[in-house]
Amino acid sequence: MNNNEIKILITGDFCPINRIEQLAFKNDFGTIFNDFIDVFKGNDLNITDLECPLTTLGSARPKIGPHQKAHPDCIDILKKADINLAAMANNHIMDYGSEGALDTVDLCKSNNINTVGIGRTPAEASKPFTVLIKGKRIAVFNFADSEFLTAPDHSVMCNPIEPLRLFYDLREARINNDFLIVILHAGNEFYELPSPRMKKLCRYIADLGADVVLTHHTHAYSGYEVYNSKPIFYGLGNFIYDWPGKRNIRWNNGYLVRLLLSDKIDFEIIPLKQNNEKPGLFHPDAGETKVFTEEMDRMNLIIADERLLESEFDKYCKSLYPMYDSYIEPYFGKYITALSNKGLFPKFMTRRKRLLLLNITRCESHRDVLLRMLAQYE
Repeated sequence: MNNNEIKILITGDFCPINRIEQLAFKNDFGTIFNDFIDVFKGNDLNITDLECPLTTLGSARPKIGPHQKAHPDCIDILKKADINLAAMANNHIMDYGSEGALDTVDLCKSNNINTVGIGRTPAEASKPFTVLIKGKRIAVFNFADSEFLTAPDHSVMCNPIEPLRLFYDLREARINNDFLIVILHAGNEFYELPSPRMKKLCRYIADLGADVVLTHHTHAYSGYEVYNSKPIFYGLGNFIYDWPGKRNIRWNNGYLVRLLLSDKIDFEIIPLKQNNEKPGLFHPDAGETKVFTEEMDRMNLIIADERLLESEFDKYCKSLYPMYDSYIEPYFGKYITALSNKGLFPKFMTRRKRLLLLNITRCESHRDVLLRMLAQYE
């Protein structure tokens, strides 16, 4: 046993809503964690992605997608699991505006839980969490895809993935820290693999000095690779996220990563199942673990092969073309979209207009203006 080995546990998305919130009201942590609570014991640092504000506010901000929040009492779930750090750069923490986000930051701090990936200024939001453990200085960064990361009043914001900022932030952190851990909230929702772009981005982050890169957000666990001796995990899946109607599917499975840091970087993958017919978090049984292992092996083979990864992403994109097509047409709604998909409703956007749209979204300079214009509607 290496007494100098540093153990850091990292989870995927934590959103304590629905049945989990009700169990928290009853202080029924035994039902929430069941046989899984042992995983959180004996680590030097436990980190989770806090996927929603913990607030009683009733007024949600304008955005696309569902609004998520949970009662502040749910902070006790994190305390029960000895969570020391909440990563908050994600697409839901601003769902109830700056007040909801700051309520959550203050709640965490008053319960001795640190936060990362959020702040009142870009510099504060991009600042890593740093800690000294067993004589080693560790920095944890948290970044997210630019999806409603800033409160409408711009008084608080999350840390966006910006390649130029990544370069400077990681280069500076590399000087004064022994280990750099980068956590990304990014990727294509419900897709089980990284896009080719995501793979390049994560490898770029490793090349900049990160020792470990981990991602979540997609609600579908993915595989991993060890790139130049640096592990990259392309999707941890959900940690605790109870959603009605989602049972016994990929949504309900995921894994935690326990990093083992010494003179080398090692890790353990801990599979989980959560919130099926019974609410809460569980260890998979032997059969379920076998399926999980086989799935990971399958995805790892695809991730390792550039051609296969591109092919799989191309198939995924083509499956979404009808939905994205409906986004850019002047009409919008499931019935008209369904008719259009069957060829029973005409497309109004001309080829020239589509080329114009391609140009103003693909060209960086045009996109700068477009994004500023559309941001007025937040």
